Amino acid sequence: MSETFRNWAGNQSATPQEVRVPSSTEEVARAVRDAAASGRRVRMVGTGHSFTGVALTDGLLLRPEALTGVRETGDGWVTAAAGTPLHVLNEELDRMGLALANMGDITAQTLAGAIQTGTHGTGREVGGLADQVTGLELVLADGEVVTVTRGGTGKVRDGVSEQDLFDAARVGLGALGVVTAVTFRVEPSFLLRSVRQPMTLTGILDSLDTITSDNEHLDFFWLPHTDTCLTKRNNRSAGPADPPGAFRHWLDNKFLENTLFGALCGIGGRFPGAIPRLNAISAAALSASTHTDTSYKIFTSVRDVRFLEMEYAIPRERLGQALRETRDLVERRDWKITFPVEVRVTPPSDAWLSTAYGRDSAYIACHIYRPTPNPAYFEGVEEIMTRLGGRPHWGKLHTRDAAYLATVYPRFGDFRTLRDRLDPQRVFTNDYLDAVLG
Repeated sequence: MSETFRNWAGNQSATPQEVRVPSSTEEVARAVRDAAASGRRVRMVGTGHSFTGVALTDGLLLRPEALTGVRETGDGWVTAAAGTPLHVLNEELDRMGLALANMGDITAQTLAGAIQTGTHGTGREVGGLADQVTGLELVLADGEVVTVTRGGTGKVRDGVSEQDLFDAARVGLGALGVVTAVTFRVEPSFLLRSVRQPMTLTGILDSLDTITSDNEHLDFFWLPHTDTCLTKRNNRSAGPADPPGAFRHWLDNKFLENTLFGALCGIGGRFPGAIPRLNAISAAALSASTHTDTSYKIFTSVRDVRFLEMEYAIPRERLGQALRETRDLVERRDWKITFPVEVRVTPPSDAWLSTAYGRDSAYIACHIYRPTPNPAYFEGVEEIMTRLGGRPHWGKLHTRDAAYLATVYPRFGDFRTLRDRLDPQRVFTNDYLDAVLG
């Protein structure tokens, strides 16, 4: 069967020759062998939360809906099928009294889709999802099924060590194989105390080192055309739990951050000149709040308003400069920007194509309301980020190619060499990978 695949934002689509919905690793392996034998390319999509064409194919498209569920648990680890949505894993872990140490705020993604594109949250000591992976099961381009683990000392085949494939494939863009199962390091369930507080951007810029070092998980949002930010400080707590009531949860997470915000975006789309005033009203409406709840409920958010996004990881020591230049650029160019600019931080990663590879990193994410794209905004901010050694998020909009990426990823050449050995016929490629990997 065939059908058109569209991503969540509606800016990427593909109509492959064939779509399959495998329910086992063996069915994935058969699909890969069939694609290779017929000269077609094959990709496994997730739930469409990438803004790039990373998951698209004109050949054989594999959908993950039937490749789900927790497979096995052990002492400090859990293995789940690659198509399991993050929100399902969170709920399963919670029932077992377990939790991931850190995660991003969107939970609709599949496990494989999230790690393959380098999905991350914010953390002082704990990195993104790929840094919590301890094992991967994947189907290679010839249909062979392999399992690689952190610290593995074996050989996948001549010239390819298990450890190298593990470090490369955790953020592998689907270029090295189709991930069919993921093993995560987990820990006993814990509570987070969330403190949401408005601050001035000026005050944050004057205290960046302190505010990042004092909090386990810092996230803040700057409202363009204002000096106002909403900070979110999430730190572990011994309890007791003090979750928001049903009304407060609806008010903050559904009405204010989605229904009302979506309405303001719609007004701004029709009347761009009103956006600075609308943002000022939003800034004035921000208020402080504190509550304590199960970790995954604090980490995650509801995002119903459709947008386009670009995000860059830069060396953390350049965060202040990047924010100042971005603020000045927005005002100088007189762009009217409704969506906040989000800022997060992570420690260094050892996954070769992680945006945090080898360095303490800060992330600056720019968003635009989907019905009113502004390519010049993304282009202008991208120039700042690349000048500062930035690495684009693999699942978010950017214009970087292999020539640039080779200058900011120390193991980029090693990744490409590994790809040549594992997929010389480029069974797993597509237009996006041709651009970013060469």
